[in-house]
Amino acid sequence: MGSNALASEYAAVIGVIDPDANSAAAYDSDEIDMSKFDSIQAIVLAGALGSSATLDFKLQSATTSGGSFSDITGKAVTQLTQAGSDSDKQAVINLRAEELTEGHRYVKAVMTVGTATSDSAAIVLGQCARHAPASDNDIASVDEIVS
Repeated sequence: MGSNALASEYAAVIGVIDPDANSAAAYDSDEIDMSKFDSIQAIVLAGALGSSATLDFKLQSATTSGGSFSDITGKAVTQLTQAGSDSDKQAVINLRAEELTEGHRYVKAVMTVGTATSDSAAIVLGQCARHAPASDNDIASVDEIVS
């Protein structure tokens, strides 16, 4: 990225799990086409975790969009817990395209809230877009970019 480049030319918002008071369940991000990026950064945001709550976050991949997704080895964060004072913390997973299982092209983040409703969200940023600017690949819910 050149010294005059804007961050949105380098990174795109390509997946989200919307912020909410999420009940105990699994939540998937948008599916990400890794043929468009050299790497991604997935970030989970834990807000106020409910009593005895847990929050898990991992990446999964598949060969086709809407296909059968499976966990990517080594791409899961250590479980965040209310008991472990993990409210209001974040965790990050980095993934390079070459780390995918051969033939896999699509990735999604999976956030699982356990035990109790908890404020939480996730965002996935695509980095090193193969065709610039990266923001051309933003998901439809990105409402505005201010430069």
